[in-house]
Amino acid sequence: MALELEPLINGREYGWGDIVMNIGGVPITGIRAIKYEEEQEKEDIYGAGRNPVSRGYGRVKCSGSITLLSGTVMALKAKAKNGQLHRIAPFTITVSYQPDNQPMVTHVLKNCEFKKTTFDWKEGDMSKEVELELIVSHITNKQN
Repeated sequence: MALELEPLINGREYGWGDIVMNIGGVPITGIRAIKYEEEQEKEDIYGAGRNPVSRGYGRVKCSGSITLLSGTVMALKAKAKNGQLHRIAPFTITVSYQPDNQPMVTHVLKNCEFKKTTFDWKEGDMSKEVELELIVSHITNKQN
C-alpha cells in the first residue's frame, strides 16, 4: 500500500505554536519542550545461507521528557505528595497539533510518571528550564 501525499497549496507545516499540551487534563502553559519516542525491538532471524530468512519482533518501548519553566515545576511540586514529583500517580499527557487548514493530530502518552527532578541554577539566571525525564507505558495516535 503506497502512502499518498497531496501537495499543499498555501499550506502550513506543523509548528511549536500549534501545540496544546495537557497533563492529566490540565493545560500546561509553562512548557518549553517535549520529546517522546517509541521503539520496537527487531532482529533478523538467520537460517540456511548468509542472509536472514525472517525477522523477529519484540517489545515496544516508549520514553520521553518534558522541559518546563521552573515556576511550573514548583507549582507541580506543591501539589505532589511530600513535594516529590516522582510520587505523583500515573497521568496522561495529550499533545495536539493543528495548524490552520490541516487535520488535527493528537498523540496521547499513557501512564506517564516523572523519574527524577534536577535543578541546575547558576549566577545570572533570570529564568530556568527544568527537563523532567518520563517513563511512558505506550503512545496512541489520533488524526481527526
